[in-house]
Amino acid sequence: MSLTKENVAKVAKLARIRLEDNELDAMKEEINGILTWIDQLQQVNTDNVAAFTDQLDQDLPERQDIVSDGNIVTEILANAPEKAHGMFAVPKVVE
Repeated sequence: MSLTKENVAKVAKLARIRLEDNELDAMKEEINGILTWIDQLQQVNTDNVAAFTDQLDQDLPERQDIVSDGNIVTEILANAPEKAHGMFAVPKVVE
């Protein structure tokens, strides 16, 4: 499969990408190069290749879900640009 300059211009317009005429030729060559690689990949014989197995079949160690406040308020607030009463201070956005 090969794209023409007109095909590239149409795709660019649909994608709302502005390409000048001199850029269309370069883009056409780049896309056609990618399509050539895709054609080569489609021709690879994968009949004897095992299908990818789902990696989620593995057992992973579990841990208890324990809720805590973290007890690191001072460390968290150390990164705050402004703080008030032990909380992040933000500018008022609603009048």
